Amino acid sequence: MGPKEKERKQGKTILIVDDEESVRRLVRRVLGDDYIVLEVADGEEAVQITQKSKPDLVLMDIMMPRKDGYAALSEIKTNPDTKSTPVAMLSGIGFELNKKLADGFGVSGYITKPFDSKELLKTVGKFVKASD
Repeated sequence: MGPKEKERKQGKTILIVDDEESVRRLVRRVLGDDYIVLEVADGEEAVQITQKSKPDLVLMDIMMPRKDGYAALSEIKTNPDTKSTPVAMLSGIGFELNKKLADGFGVSGYITKPFDSKELLKTVGKFVKASD
């Protein structure tokens, strides 16, 4: 393991929650050089991993099997151990109603797909820096 890998392994952790593997792979490719990236495919796993790993930021899709993003967000934000974890909704749904619903659950931000890789890095950097 080289020095850059050691440094990265001690860096901030981002949890990507999306049922589409291609989206998770894209986000991992964009963020993987700067952050430790964890991946899960549904909201149920997101709640479990957030409790276990305490990521610095969760990027979560809304529409997923087993448990959707709103239900997972609600569980994360009502649990005393994870309520301070920043969660940004990562979704192809850009309607204002969905943003208001996410705000009501305590979301930290909203990223609409498709997204530009530079914009994603910039936005994630703001969330992670704000949580320091």
